[in-house]
Amino acid sequence: MMTERREKRKRWVQRGQYAVEVEVDVLYPAENPSEACLEPATVRWLDEVARRAEAGDVEYLQNVGRVFQAVANH
Repeated sequence: MMTERREKRKRWVQRGQYAVEVEVDVLYPAENPSEACLEPATVRWLDEVARRAEAGDVEYLQNVGRVFQAVANH
């Protein structure tokens, strides 16, 4: 019997002037093990990270991943 498989993967979230590298669980369902899926709670969390990035909430972002800030070219 096949079972689902989980892995940790890096994902980038970029909004406004911030990009954040976060780690998420991806799920490979037993019925289609070649297709990586995100669970609904993970998708909602990534949306929250995106909202916080757009709002410039650096303190929150630093708690969830590696933060990068865009640098303006002059």
